[in-house]
Amino acid sequence: PQAFANGHEVSTAPVAATPASRASVSADHWKERWSKEELQAHSQKHVMATWGPGSAMRQVPLLTHSKGVYLFDIDGNKYLDWTCQAICTNLGYDVPPSVVSAINKQITELPMVYGGLGNTEIRIRLAALLSELLPGDLNGFLFPSGGSEANEAAIRIARRFTGRAKIINHYRSYHGGSAHSCAATGDFRRGFVEAAGAPAGFIKTMNPTDSHRFSFGATEEERSAQALAFLEEQIVCEGPGSIAAVMFESVIGSGGVHLAPKGYMEGVRALCNKYGILMICDEVMAGFGRTGKFWGFQNYDVIPDIVTSAKGLTGAYVPLSMVAVRDHIKEHFETNALGWGATFHAHPVALAVGYECVKYMLEHDLVNHAKNVIEPIMKEEIARLVDKYASLARGRCVGAFGCFDLVDPRTGEPVQNFDGSNCTNPDAVTAFRAALRANGLYGFVRPPMFHCAPALVISPEELKDGFQRADRALQVFDEASALDRRDLGSTARARGAFSIFCPPPLLGMAWCFWKALAQKSVSAGTSGVRVPDAVTAFRGALRANGLYGFVRPPMFHCAPALVITPEELKDGFQRADRALQ
Repeated sequence: PQAFANGHEVSTAPVAATPASRASVSADHWKERWSKEELQAHSQKHVMATWGPGSAMRQVPLLTHSKGVYLFDIDGNKYLDWTCQAICTNLGYDVPPSVVSAINKQITELPMVYGGLGNTEIRIRLAALLSELLPGDLNGFLFPSGGSEANEAAIRIARRFTGRAKIINHYRSYHGGSAHSCAATGDFRRGFVEAAGAPAGFIKTMNPTDSHRFSFGATEEERSAQALAFLEEQIVCEGPGSIAAVMFESVIGSGGVHLAPKGYMEGVRALCNKYGILMICDEVMAGFGRTGKFWGFQNYDVIPDIVTSAKGLTGAYVPLSMVAVRDHIKEHFETNALGWGATFHAHPVALAVGYECVKYMLEHDLVNHAKNVIEPIMKEEIARLVDKYASLARGRCVGAFGCFDLVDPRTGEPVQNFDGSNCTNPDAVTAFRAALRANGLYGFVRPPMFHCAPALVISPEELKDGFQRADRALQVFDEASALDRRDLGSTARARGAFSIFCPPPLLGMAWCFWKALAQKSVSAGTSGVRVPDAVTAFRGALRANGLYGFVRPPMFHCAPALVITPEELKDGFQRADRALQ
């Protein structure tokens, strides 16, 4: 037996080979349907999970069919797809007839061509269409099978074009699950490849957006200036001649739906120009209308050197991605080997689907639908829910891409880290997941973020219904996370848009309650919403309960006379209790 690091012993005894024939496999494979019990048994025995442990997968819905923006499981439960699964089923589940026809036509006429040996009409036509939709001279195209593969190709192109190795990425980012794309990733998932010996040459820089513990400045302009100065310092310290590319998500996706502050992406473009570095925009999530622009980078005034995208290109009906490069890069590889390829690159059936899906988006004006129909509803509903629940620190959206930040109201900190560690209230998170499913909302949930990314074809009525379902699930989470109001050992102060709870300082007989009164924000950028009614009500309640003194929110002082009796002091706190309630 072979012994491995995890302690398991694996037998190496030879097993007699069985000739492959119909008789060598189960007759069940010719049955039209398997029972739920049969499916569950075979899933337990044969089906592996991806990012998480397999045991977690045994609890997910067993899906059977779909319609519109809804999914149905084997038990007949109906779910509204709240995040387009992995931000990819942008066109919903009613496949356009033109797409079905294109699949049938292509698979009948020419089902497969290896892209290294032959070209096809559909490859040429899709490349031409995308070149017309991209600005500037982004005219050269590859067509890999998924976002990770597209980013692998982009990294290879940048390195071979420049002759340099280093790639700079953000910490709050995700670029894929393959070796180089995962090493480029900034979030916890890069640990899976780093632990096994990650590819070298990937440098991380700080995002310009705020986190709950760090900010580059108080305004967008200040954050951009400081973050760009930080980035330039890194470029100089690393050596500009060693850096092939700066590779950023145009809009941070799984890391919380963050637009870059004003001027940042333009500043990145200027730094790339200054030091001869390529600029790569990862549009795997943000491309094809998700942000209310056809391309996410069109939220800024930049033209990247390389653009990658996937997901929405085919509405996720079949696997397909794209890499677009500017003319000078394309021309370089006319006489130099690009050095990347794959068997299913430019698969003609996938290309036919992508071609018709893009035309469908244009014919039905789905980008404007995302911007002018979906976004206003999302902004209104996000604002309403952030105002309603103490467990929501803030929310934001751009186009049909939104996210809430989930916090533990007892501490004001994120309820857990993005990798699931340091969860301060696992029962509340578990209850929230269960409530989402019970209320028929389907999608990925990764606390401390709660995403909302519906299909671009969703109707206003369906979207509002989705927010009602989310409201009921958030109520469960909020109640499970509720702060014990009788506990005077934890009060609050506000930092940015987050409430951070801390013990009240005691200086002799002077106490101060640092109480953040409804200072939450919801925005697509930096706009904020204040709730002055709560402050007015608080002042009125103090007076009604017979408490006199100066009140200056966000602080609520307590400094009684030094001759006060214990009974009088306790009575004062009872009055304050009623007003704080």
